[in-house]
Amino acid sequence: MRILLVEDNRELASWLGKALRQAQYAVDTVHDGEDAEHALQVADYALVILDLSLPKMDGMTVLRRLRKSGNAVPVIILTANASLGGRVAGLDEGADDYLAKPFEIAELEARIRAQLRRGNNRANPEISMGELLFDGRTRQFSLAGSVLSLTPREHAVLEYLMVKAGTTVSKATLSESVFGFNDLADPSAIEIYVHRVRKKLEGSSVKIATLRGLGYLLRHGE
Repeated sequence: MRILLVEDNRELASWLGKALRQAQYAVDTVHDGEDAEHALQVADYALVILDLSLPKMDGMTVLRRLRKSGNAVPVIILTANASLGGRVAGLDEGADDYLAKPFEIAELEARIRAQLRRGNNRANPEISMGELLFDGRTRQFSLAGSVLSLTPREHAVLEYLMVKAGTTVSKATLSESVFGFNDLADPSAIEIYVHRVRKKLEGSSVKIATLRGLGYLLRHGE
């Protein structure tokens, strides 16, 4: 899942970005409101983490313009302003959650998981298909009861297909969910990762089907 992190404190942004990548998220980081607005116009994100005190354009303005454009991406606000008025204002402008600084990374990750479940209309943190299970709490896949060993990119491919199970996902959409702005990705790279995930699912009833001209579909059975 691809996340946009908007934080002007570069040390905090670097720490958060590293922690979220270790949790198997693809993360784009920007440091001001104008860059945030541009990123949201050119890429699709599963979630946005938004600081309010930003240069060039404050976070509340970014949020207001985002919602006015019709973009319903989940937004978690990070801010040093923990007052009731500040929280109410952010939620009224369309934020989905609010976390005051300082915070524990474990709490932020739990809030991210909750928002991603809501964004995909899921109440249960576990998703299963045949012998394949994804536990949203640990962010681990298991196949027939054994942990499935995946690289970060393989994990991103399988997670996106699992969340969208039953829906055909285009190559472009899948690629955008896996690669961030700073990744140098050949157009055929996504095919390589899909191939590797297929190999790791061999012997199970879970398959990644290629629908020519349409994209990929994760399905159970032949």
